[in-house]
Amino acid sequence: MKNVQVIDGADNAAYNVYEISDDKFELIFPDGQDIEFIEDLVRRIGRKKSGEVISALNKGLKKKSEISGIHGTLFYELRRQKKRYYPNKRFSDDPSTAY
Repeated sequence: MKNVQVIDGADNAAYNVYEISDDKFELIFPDGQDIEFIEDLVRRIGRKKSGEVISALNKGLKKKSEISGIHGTLFYELRRQKKRYYPNKRFSDDPSTAY
């Protein structure tokens, strides 16, 4: 099981974290990526399949105090604002995250 943080464009975004199976995680985040944009997901796997994956994701809401790590971040409504920071769709793309 993997943990996915969802960040949307709402001013009151809660940045919820959801648990999802490894196979569904791989559908959202293929090839080692850990960043995805909902628009790109829908374009890549189709509206129906992405709806099924998001439905499964929504069933796995976790309390942040109970999770151990975040494996991926899914952005909603932020493609224009955030995509330039993640050209390879990896958290390490953002130079502000360098350690």
